[in-house]
Amino acid sequence: MELRSVEELMDLLYAGRHQHALRTAALLRRSRPADKELQVAGLVHGIGPVLSPADEAGRARSAAEAVRPLLGERVFRLVRGDAGRVAEDDVQRLRLADEEGRVAGFDAGVLEDWRTVLELVAARHSRLGAVD
Repeated sequence: MELRSVEELMDLLYAGRHQHALRTAALLRRSRPADKELQVAGLVHGIGPVLSPADEAGRARSAAEAVRPLLGERVFRLVRGDAGRVAEDDVQRLRLADEEGRVAGFDAGVLEDWRTVLELVAARHSRLGAVD
């Protein structure tokens, strides 16, 4: 599945464990407030179980491939966990936020709070794709 709109992505996020995704993204926002792609990767990395419920080993790949056309190469590689193509520090930061987001007990807001950030990252990717 390839996502073509933020609306499609929002539907998947609502279908999944979005409270964990919200906490992960919020933790990344705190540690790297200017890095919207890293924050978005934290938000969307958990859509794998919705896309591939029976394929636990392939969930990260499924999530990464689904968001690639919409959110771009860097988000794709972060979600996939491809440390060879993005900074190892960013992959590690995402993993740590993911782990902390599972146990953190704080209010991370609602998914609608992230719609604008998703739209900005998607628009940026779209403009860069047009230049490439």
